[in-house]
Amino acid sequence: MRVSSSAVSFNVAEPVASSAFLREHFGFAEAMSADGFVSLTREDVGMHVVFLRCGLATLPEDQRGVHTAGVILAFVVDDLEGELERLERAGVAITMPLTEEEWGERAFQVRDPNGVIVQLVDWNGTQGG
Repeated sequence: MRVSSSAVSFNVAEPVASSAFLREHFGFAEAMSADGFVSLTREDVGMHVVFLRCGLATLPEDQRGVHTAGVILAFVVDDLEGELERLERAGVAITMPLTEEEWGERAFQVRDPNGVIVQLVDWNGTQGG
């Protein structure tokens, strides 16, 4: 198998709101869109982020009404504190404060308007594992 690209898809109530959040706060660009569908890209991420409106007839019946939950969209960044400060200055609510795990991972989280969790991460913790 050869994989030519990848994407992660989220079923949400308002795809346009989630798209606007990632474009405004995380530098994504719209690759394509249609009614109930937005695909975003960012050259350095290596995958598309897709938002689908819950209830789309193109989804299998057992997925149509299911809103994304329990999934974390994580991005490893070079300057975690700088990103935290930037998002706070922009008025984005930090829904999980900056934490450090015993294995050295440091992270904080925000949520988009549809509740999709976006986590920024680095591996610069002082604790070792």
